[in-house]
Amino acid sequence: MIPPLNPLRTFEAAARLSSLTQAAEELNVSQVAVSRQVKVLEEYLGVVLFKRLHRGIELTDEGRQLYEGVTRAFVEIGNAARRVSRRGRRDILAIQSYTTFSQRWLIPRLTQFHEAFPRIEVRLSSSTAPVDFETQNLDAAIRAGKGNWPDLHSEKLVDVELIPICSPAFQEAHKLRSPDDLSRVRLLHSMARPTDWAAWLKRVGSTVDPGPGIRFESSALAYEAASLDIGVAIATKVFVKRHLQASSFVAPFDMTCYSGEGYYLTWPKNVTPSLPLQKFLSWMREQIDKDELLISDPRR
Repeated sequence: MIPPLNPLRTFEAAARLSSLTQAAEELNVSQVAVSRQVKVLEEYLGVVLFKRLHRGIELTDEGRQLYEGVTRAFVEIGNAARRVSRRGRRDILAIQSYTTFSQRWLIPRLTQFHEAFPRIEVRLSSSTAPVDFETQNLDAAIRAGKGNWPDLHSEKLVDVELIPICSPAFQEAHKLRSPDDLSRVRLLHSMARPTDWAAWLKRVGSTVDPGPGIRFESSALAYEAASLDIGVAIATKVFVKRHLQASSFVAPFDMTCYSGEGYYLTWPKNVTPSLPLQKFLSWMREQIDKDELLISDPRR
């Protein structure tokens, strides 16, 4: 049986403070009201909870047992309330992404996400290793592939569309006019995406050997090398659209190639996505839709 809750609350305050007067002050009621609530509880339980002394009150054995149980219950109620309360709480959203996706696409836009959802705190980590949701404290991960991971729910963000890029100064110096001109310049490769150059050259019908060049750990490093006039990098178009528009990069050829892969936001199939994760996914899709309208000519 569960006794009336208001008398229990009053009893807890009186027992904790060993005073009906102080309990009345804490609860902002009269001492008479406190005495009445304690009496209601005693009658409900059929026991005396306090010894009324000349200078105060003292718990009886039954009162002490009840106080110990009520204290534990109130602590549990408080903990449960804190766990579900939205008041003053920031939602933490832990996301893992590839370094290039983070640097070239996500990080420049995170300020906009925070402005739209100030109570959601994104904690971003980067890795090229497959995510392990069993051991990593993550809500979701951004992965590249075909979206067919058996244990993951995957939502496609964008297709991987490949395009060669270089600095304006490099293009001016080497006058690249057709894909075959790549045979006389340095190709910049990403070890994280080792087949991109071969796929693009095959798509455009070029016989240039995709093997020679310099290899970097990530696409982000290859892009950085391209910006320093070291050579021509093969880029994922969505990562360099803004740079092409700003003319910090140029695309020497009006030819792109879809790799058959995409970038996906993923999380375990047996987990229902939280509201913050749903908002993050919707926001990312809105940003990618805006990118699609950013430029129509990659050489701009």
